[in-house]
Amino acid sequence: MHPRTSLSFRLRPCGFTMIELMVVLAIIAIMVGLLMPAVQAARESARKTQCQSNLKQIGIGIHGYHNARNRLPVGCLEWRGPMSPRTNRQFAWSAFLLPYLDQQPLFDSIDFKQPYDAAVNAASAATKLSIFICPSAPENESIRGKTDYGGLFGERIRDRHPDDGVFLYDRRIEWDDITDGLARTLIVAEDIGGPDSEWINGRNVFVQAGGINDPDAWAGDNEIRSQHSGGAMALFADGHVQFLANELDVQVLGALITRKGRESISDDDF
Repeated sequence: MHPRTSLSFRLRPCGFTMIELMVVLAIIAIMVGLLMPAVQAARESARKTQCQSNLKQIGIGIHGYHNARNRLPVGCLEWRGPMSPRTNRQFAWSAFLLPYLDQQPLFDSIDFKQPYDAAVNAASAATKLSIFICPSAPENESIRGKTDYGGLFGERIRDRHPDDGVFLYDRRIEWDDITDGLARTLIVAEDIGGPDSEWINGRNVFVQAGGINDPDAWAGDNEIRSQHSGGAMALFADGHVQFLANELDVQVLGALITRKGRESISDDDF
């Protein structure tokens, strides 16, 4: 018999059919769809951890300042109110922290005898400092020397005395003035998207009027806001940082901001 007559099969061409290729692509798409939320969650977790670390370092700087001077930095030096002269210097608490945040050269470059927005301070004021930036916050190139963290001047939730916080205008607070306890008093919190978001500008202090990430809060006001899901990071006077949930009772939040409100707050409250 001729050898060719013994081959009873036909060779199959190599490669995928169109149907097989579509099935493979569909499986890949499903896998990517399943993995993306996990990847995004992991990235946000890393950003939240960095934000927490930033506030922790700011807290260390605040304690370093107090240890050296026996008082906290003024919230705003020579605030420019509606009737104040434009020559008021209006420097922020965060500017005075620079030597305690490993930024001594930047601090030395600022002329504190001139207003914060004087031409001589323009280059220094425009310096970007990663310690003041939450990685979850959107970039805003229109703001020079941006900060995503504001000092707590006080609150309008529990009473009509908005200067019941820690970082005040032209007044320096000591630890002994915080009679509610350092572990029960907020001093700095996330303030994403606020109108006064420069680390050198003394308007970087605010009075809290609503809840955490309150959707009804006026967008043109400084409030505790973040881009984190479910809440915002906040620094307490004792140096610990805590994630405060959006659902935190506003009365508890107000009590945490006051420095000597004599409120009774338990760990379960927040």
